[in-house]
Amino acid sequence: MTTIATWFDAKTTDAVAAAVSELSGRRIAVLTGAGVSTDSGIPDYRGEGAPVRTPMTADTFLSSESARRRYWVGSHLGWKAFAAAAPNAGHRAIAALEARGLATGVITQNVDGLHVRAGSRRVVELHGTMRRVFCTHCGQVFDRRDIARRVEHDNPWIRIPADVPLGPDGDVLPETTEGFAIPACSVCGGILKPDVVFFGEFIPAAKFREAEQLVHTSEALVIAGSSLVVNSGIRLLERARRRRLPVVIVNRGQTRGDARASVKIDAGTSEVLQALADALPPLT
Repeated sequence: MTTIATWFDAKTTDAVAAAVSELSGRRIAVLTGAGVSTDSGIPDYRGEGAPVRTPMTADTFLSSESARRRYWVGSHLGWKAFAAAAPNAGHRAIAALEARGLATGVITQNVDGLHVRAGSRRVVELHGTMRRVFCTHCGQVFDRRDIARRVEHDNPWIRIPADVPLGPDGDVLPETTEGFAIPACSVCGGILKPDVVFFGEFIPAAKFREAEQLVHTSEALVIAGSSLVVNSGIRLLERARRRRLPVVIVNRGQTRGDARASVKIDAGTSEVLQALADALPPLT
């Protein structure tokens, strides 16, 4: 009999045991959202206590110099804390499942790069990554750390507070943007943009096909830390349902996919993912 971690309440213990039963003997695709990274100090968009924010849209960013200035100031102020966030037990559990051959890989809606740093090898970053910046004119790609150094060189007055209230994408609300020099492409002088999908943009078709392929080559789907408000998550859930794959959802609070899940676990992702990694037997 599989032993489930004893710190869960009875309802959660039963749900985790049911998930282990559904997932045992199957190769699992994992889909993660912002809730997986909250234990690393990065807030989510929609969970309880999430900050009220007006996200930057792609059209606004590209058409307005003042919007780009506001974005880069806020993004730079949050970058140090965002980049210093460390993988938590949930990230490590997913990497361990892959290392054991139980997980085929992880599809993430997050841009924090924590799955890569935790050791996951097959990571499909649906919404891109804050690790890279690219020029919207010539396509040149830059390391975000290099851009941060340029920002500080061109704006020597800027001071990064020791403790800043991060947004989900590592941004903060700046007190002022006056006098800030926006970083430009060092190759052609074009507009630089983080390599992430802004609100109002579509996920690149090739990236979504990669995610679909990962689900297609798996025998079960675990969705962790996502409310499934973003349509890409629901579409991947539907791909799994059409193939009659077991679907396990781990999330505090309701999601758009609860009625379609084989098992719903209303609990923290770090603890549950670690419990699943500990309890799932090797493939035979």
